[in-house]
Amino acid sequence: MVYQIRGPIMPTIPDLPHNTATPSETPKAPSNLKGLALMALGFFLFAAVDTMAKFLTDLFHPVQIVWTRQLGLLFGVLVLLLWRGPVILRTARPKLQALRGAIAVISATCFILGVSFVPLADAVAVTFVAPLIVTVLGAVILRETVGWHRWAAISIGFIGTLIVIRPGLGIVHPAVLLVLFAASLFALRQVLSRMIAPYDNTYTTVAYTALVGSALISLPLPFVWIWPSDPVSIVLMIAIAAIAGVAELMVIRALEIAEAVVLAPVHYSMILWSVMYGYLVFAQLPDGWTLIGTAVIVATGLYTMHRERLAARSRRAAV
Repeated sequence: MVYQIRGPIMPTIPDLPHNTATPSETPKAPSNLKGLALMALGFFLFAAVDTMAKFLTDLFHPVQIVWTRQLGLLFGVLVLLLWRGPVILRTARPKLQALRGAIAVISATCFILGVSFVPLADAVAVTFVAPLIVTVLGAVILRETVGWHRWAAISIGFIGTLIVIRPGLGIVHPAVLLVLFAASLFALRQVLSRMIAPYDNTYTTVAYTALVGSALISLPLPFVWIWPSDPVSIVLMIAIAAIAGVAELMVIRALEIAEAVVLAPVHYSMILWSVMYGYLVFAQLPDGWTLIGTAVIVATGLYTMHRERLAARSRRAAV
């Protein structure tokens, strides 16, 4: 739910593809306007899914909610299988794909568990730290060069996170640390995506994320499952799966037809939808400090993306 798009954490946010075309395909000119519309609508729907998930945490275990959401991703993968064929299941990095799928579902579970205690807008604001963590992990794991501009932005971004969380003051529920952990796992997932990208098609990565994640989240499901009995719960469960599946396809399509650098900032629209849904459904509004911290995180995230684009341009020029 940012890009590479980095983010909702994000349990709801897919990664930007590094390789969406098969060798036989000729790249088409980007359709940025259509891609922006699809991406914006996709994130609007993802925010709706997060809102329904938070609403259901009073009645169902987070594992059951995440499993329900995975049905939407599975639906999207079934559509991909019909569209692209079983070739999307061929992978040159099965262990990394399995690890990425496991991390994705653990991240989603931590996010849903955290958001059951934390206001939705606060939780989404914390997930915006993911791009900064990606840069740190990229430097540590992938040995990517990070200049002092980005290190400064990362430091300021983490200060913004502390403003939102305000540790030790008892203002924000300690469960926000679960959201922060989920954002860290999401960042690790992004790094794994970079490691896999030169070898596997993006659709392959999406397919394994759905299959591995669904298999793992199904293991504890019998121990926490509660049959939804009232009409509202049933409708919301169906809506989570259906809307998540549609949103996944919209984002995948947007990333396929438009330039990643154009789409990346759209991720931050999540805070607008989260504030709106949080107010309309839960009568919750972020306080002034949360808004200040969010602004700091978003500004440093956008600056980090800008510096990464400049660094990538320099590397291409040097080749």
